[in-house]
Amino acid sequence: MNPEIQLTQPRRIVFGDGCAVRCAEEVAELGLRRVLVLTSPVVRAAAEPLLQAIRAAGSEVEVYAAEHPEPTFDHFAEALAAARAYAPDAVIGFGGGSVLDLAKLVAALHPPEAPDVRSVIGIGLLRKRSTFLACLPTTAGTGSEVSPNSILLDSADLLKKGIISRWLMPDSAYVDPLLTVSMPPAVTASTGIDALVHCIEAFANRHAHPAVDLYALEGVRLISSHLRQAVRDGRDRAARGAVARGSMYGGLCLGPVNTAAVHALAYPLGGEFHLAHGVSNALLLVPVLRFNLPAAPGRYAAIARALGAPEGRDDAEAAARGLALLDQLCTDCGIPRRLSTLGIPAEAIPRLARGALTVQRLLRNNPREVTLGDAEQIYRDAF
Repeated sequence: MNPEIQLTQPRRIVFGDGCAVRCAEEVAELGLRRVLVLTSPVVRAAAEPLLQAIRAAGSEVEVYAAEHPEPTFDHFAEALAAARAYAPDAVIGFGGGSVLDLAKLVAALHPPEAPDVRSVIGIGLLRKRSTFLACLPTTAGTGSEVSPNSILLDSADLLKKGIISRWLMPDSAYVDPLLTVSMPPAVTASTGIDALVHCIEAFANRHAHPAVDLYALEGVRLISSHLRQAVRDGRDRAARGAVARGSMYGGLCLGPVNTAAVHALAYPLGGEFHLAHGVSNALLLVPVLRFNLPAAPGRYAAIARALGAPEGRDDAEAAARGLALLDQLCTDCGIPRRLSTLGIPAEAIPRLARGALTVQRLLRNNPREVTLGDAEQIYRDAF
């Protein structure tokens, strides 16, 4: 039994303290002369050593700094207009997952002949990119630097929509844990949980594969054992490095396997109520996994062991102990545990469930089928 799997990754992945500036060497090696760097105001200063190195090597640099934690299609249009005015031969994303998602789409769609972004929503509809693309994450959460996914918020229906294509896979990823040191505790916590959920949902997934399981379980182990310390002391380089590596592993799971019901149900919370994506995932993580447990007790027991849970009498008991550890981890990291404490009204649950059911590209990966009634009950369990 050898199920088919397609592993699509950047041609170059560089990981390690201080590696970010190495991106300038690659730009020079490739003879790229017009570089557009997409970043955000909060990390703009951290990008300066890279910008200086690129300029010192003889290339021109234009910086586009956008402050959009949940970028919409309109925000993308603004970034796209800036890129078309500059006409770069290289695009570098330097920032959190939202910045990297914007950079990936800008690199693919800035040529005048490129399709409209709404025409490529979905899987495999974007079929070309000619501009060099590198991504440097400043958070340890989305794994966007090594994934073929970009997510934008559709303001019209308050839902996040995905563009998934191998052409969105960056040519190079530079994962420098030192870039994450300045993350505040709350951001460290929410992005770290997001990365953890990537690993968990890729492992307990209808399309799980042994080649991806290796990344997923090691990501669970790394993040769960180091996230508390990274939240407590952001200067701890060992903790930052472990969480950054776990996040990268989670990103490597997204292309071949992807996530499932936790993310599908989280999207409407971010779309309508603008909760941080990691917080939305954390709120739904245990209720969704509790719902899924009967469909894949062995898989969830393996996750529990990676979390450090003691063995149970059977897989179901071991898995339940893992859920308790996940709940405690979120609590220890200061993440809210109830929708009701964040001002989400109970009357929103039916429309949240309807919104979640539209995210079939993720729900079809879930170990257990989720009906509309199931989705409503999961939201109630999280309320």
